[in-house]
Amino acid sequence: MKLTSAGRFGLADLRLALAAPRPAAGLTSEWRRVDGLRTHTRRSTDPGTGAPPIVLVHGLAVSHRYLTPLAVALSATNPVYVPDLPGFGLTERPRGAYDVRAHAEHLAAWLAAYRLPPVCLLGHSFGAEVVAALAAVHPDLVRAVVLAGPTSDPDARTRRGQVGRWLVDTLREAPLQAPILARDVWDARPWRVVATLSHSVRNATEADLVRVAAPTLVVTGERDPVVPAAWRDRVARLVPDARPVTVPGAAHNVATTAPTAVADAIRHLLAPAPALTDR
Repeated sequence: MKLTSAGRFGLADLRLALAAPRPAAGLTSEWRRVDGLRTHTRRSTDPGTGAPPIVLVHGLAVSHRYLTPLAVALSATNPVYVPDLPGFGLTERPRGAYDVRAHAEHLAAWLAAYRLPPVCLLGHSFGAEVVAALAAVHPDLVRAVVLAGPTSDPDARTRRGQVGRWLVDTLREAPLQAPILARDVWDARPWRVVATLSHSVRNATEADLVRVAAPTLVVTGERDPVVPAAWRDRVARLVPDARPVTVPGAAHNVATTAPTAVADAIRHLLAPAPALTDR
């Protein structure tokens, strides 16, 4: 399935992404202690539609900031939450770098702290590995899953292989995303980024994907060098109830540069099935 093409990332998007902890565009910041860590969440107001909450989980080296365009695009219809994982963004930094399992358990504890009903979980890049691990172990917490640009392809499952693909991706992304990445790497510290990358390439995400029971979308950009078509299609085959979605023109950061297209795909995933009527 293909969606409408990617949009642009401009100065207004950059200012909004860097706004936290100040309120902006209906998004506010709050902190709760989760498993001993002061955990930051950027969240929208509840639009009162009765639609399920959507939780956006960021990728490696980054934070809630680059997912802000998607949070705003979804906030008109759904309550949206964007937590910063331990050590990233505005969340407290633990001494060590969490692996995929530790991040997934922290996210499960975060869901318990917010007392949310089963949610739609979107994970981007490394966040998709975290979401897959959580959905595999805690299926009762998950209503639907969106794996956006899921890492890591076994054909490049090394630090060198992933870095090489990310460097190619930087040439295909909107340039104004660079200040967000610089801020996020500074917040996390470079050593944590490298250590988390090592955890990612050692994570056999296939074992989690086959256990994801919730309806799932696998969303990638048409020009994503980190997640080539072959890996995207394999991810969609591994998850029992999944379908692939491609956004024309987008690269790896599809959730940032194509927020409207991704939001529309999520709403379609969450839409109630048409009622059967007698003819």
